[in-house]
Amino acid sequence: MSSLVSLIILLLIDASFSWIRMFIALFFSIIISLIIGIYAARSETSGRIIVPILDVFETLPILTFFPFVIIVFVAPGILPTYIGYNAAVIFLIITSMVWNISFGVYEAIRTLPKEFIEVAGLYHLTGWQRLTKILIPASMPHVVEQSALSWSIGLFYLVTSEIFSTGGSTLYTVQGIGVELTKLAFSNNLGAYLAGIVVFVIFVVATRFLFFRPLEKHFNKSGMHKSSERLTIFKRMLDFDTYSRILKLHRRLSSQAKPETKKIQPEITQTNKIRKRSYRYLYVMAAIALIGVIAYLFVLYPILGTYEYEALISILASLARIWFAFAVILIIAIPLCTFLIFISKHSESYMLLFQIIASIPATILLPIVALALSPYPFHGELVAFVVFFLSGIWYIVFSVIASSRTLSSDIFDIKKLFHVKGGTAFRKIYLKAIIPGLVTGAVTAIAAEWNASIVAEYFTTTAIYGGTLVSSVNIGIGKFLDTSLSSGNLTLMFIGLVNLTVMIILVNMFLWKRLYSRLSKIYG
Repeated sequence: MSSLVSLIILLLIDASFSWIRMFIALFFSIIISLIIGIYAARSETSGRIIVPILDVFETLPILTFFPFVIIVFVAPGILPTYIGYNAAVIFLIITSMVWNISFGVYEAIRTLPKEFIEVAGLYHLTGWQRLTKILIPASMPHVVEQSALSWSIGLFYLVTSEIFSTGGSTLYTVQGIGVELTKLAFSNNLGAYLAGIVVFVIFVVATRFLFFRPLEKHFNKSGMHKSSERLTIFKRMLDFDTYSRILKLHRRLSSQAKPETKKIQPEITQTNKIRKRSYRYLYVMAAIALIGVIAYLFVLYPILGTYEYEALISILASLARIWFAFAVILIIAIPLCTFLIFISKHSESYMLLFQIIASIPATILLPIVALALSPYPFHGELVAFVVFFLSGIWYIVFSVIASSRTLSSDIFDIKKLFHVKGGTAFRKIYLKAIIPGLVTGAVTAIAAEWNASIVAEYFTTTAIYGGTLVSSVNIGIGKFLDTSLSSGNLTLMFIGLVNLTVMIILVNMFLWKRLYSRLSKIYG
């Protein structure tokens, strides 16, 4: 009995340390996201540069930042060892959280009605007043919504963040639920490991209901995310009569200025076209210059050609695994979402259950999954599939369910009116209704799978058991990056990251961007 109490106390302490790091990382992620998102949204030129960069960084594995962490927080010895390790963990968690929240802020500011900014100008608000009274309040509903998702992403990388290595040396925090669960998984004490999972889930559920749920209710109640109700943003800065007078003055001045606006509009449009064309030429020239430099380096250093071949083969292998797992996800997620949206009368109860299940990241389950599958042939591929599957499926399910809340009631009325059932209802109604949410979820699901490759394709217990290889695939970009980093070959790792980045950009340009454009024409 005393041993059980001691175990629970230890797990509670470990989880508390991990959660403190998570909250600190979330705080800094929100601050950084507000700065980046608002700046990108308010400056069209900066937005064209920042948004694609955010898109790429969101997909890059957290392993990308390990060398930076070692160099800045650990290697110099400026910070005490304990503080340096914890600062490194917090930074790594930030790199998994910040991109999602930044996109939320960007979307909130881009959809903010122009009248608010224009009236604020007429009222002579300073830049600080605009920031604190308009832009930040308008961003907060999206910040809270994306923070809940970013928290789940951060939990996924908790184990990876608390155990980081480079150049053959492995470092890990003393207290942390990720490290502790990894220890318990390989201690042949299944009961202790399951107790750790229970403590982990309790912390996740408590965070959801005691922290995120109240924040969501507060900001949804304020209605600042709805264009028809955003007058609440001005309640702190203007009384209603003053706002009305300023708005009338603004409209009168705007109507008087219409003839001049029409005269200069063609010039502005032509200027924008020239500017866009200039950017396009600049990107093409930069790409040509980069290809030339790379080709020259390959001629100068033949070993780089070998590295490039290994990187390309690794990416193709991972690409095949990821899209196979994604196909299986779709086979399961589409009927499941259809049932929850159109058929089930207990969808809220199911969603609560799914949220609890989804709160357990694949990295926490990975040790026990690897041990359970170790007797089977191709167990490395099976482990990778399980991790990829668990990493992506919930993005699809939650995205489709969220988008279903905006469906018109006409969809349900048509089904009842014409008595459409079975396969016809699935093809003609259900599938078409969930496609927008499906595509949105697919983008984040694929990105999550790429991120998960670093643990799915190569998993070792180096930090705790002296280099025991638990699961590994023959070839894959996750293994490629892991092994190149652990061997200290940063050149090889850099080549892998460059290839992965180029692949991400190409997929975004030629697949997701075109798919979004086509959907906007059909559903817009």
